Amino acid sequence: MRLTRWIGAGALALLLTAPATAQQTDGHMHAHGADGTGHDEVTMPGLRGRDASAEESFEMEVLFRNFPAIDREVTNLPDGIRTHTFTEDPELRAVVVSHVVGMIARVEEGRDPQVLIQSPTLDILFQRRAGIATEIEATETGIAVTQTSDDPEVVAALQRHASEVTDMVARGMQAVHDRMMVQAAN
Repeated sequence: MRLTRWIGAGALALLLTAPATAQQTDGHMHAHGADGTGHDEVTMPGLRGRDASAEESFEMEVLFRNFPAIDREVTNLPDGIRTHTFTEDPELRAVVVSHVVGMIARVEEGRDPQVLIQSPTLDILFQRRAGIATEIEATETGIAVTQTSDDPEVVAALQRHASEVTDMVARGMQAVHDRMMVQAAN
């Protein structure tokens, strides 16, 4: 009788802690998420948005799947940023350039795609887009962008977003998962 209670108590404890343990795995589970939407690195539903085309979502998927082949340099300027995102792979380079040019156009037009995994840092950039000056330069291996503003809050957001993108280039979807876990805890 006493052994049965211990086995029953152990089984109950295992049953109750299994979901929490599954949440703490190192990205090997396909269906968990801090915000309750879950994630799936096979179909990547978090790359879809209220106003994102299938092509734009596919571009982001290509970027996340190939992040080790992408490099990025960022210089914080007193009034903004200068970034250079590049790759030796010509097909991937075309996707990088298309994504960067497309997102800059979206900001300039005020067309927030509202992608599920989107950083809240972008909110201020869409809201105060008129105060951002952007220069785009094609490079031999990618794209260079300089963005400046007279608004200190926009400058801070540009620099924060550049840092977030650099983290995604370095760590892929893990960077997004980590950011979303921090957001959910706040």
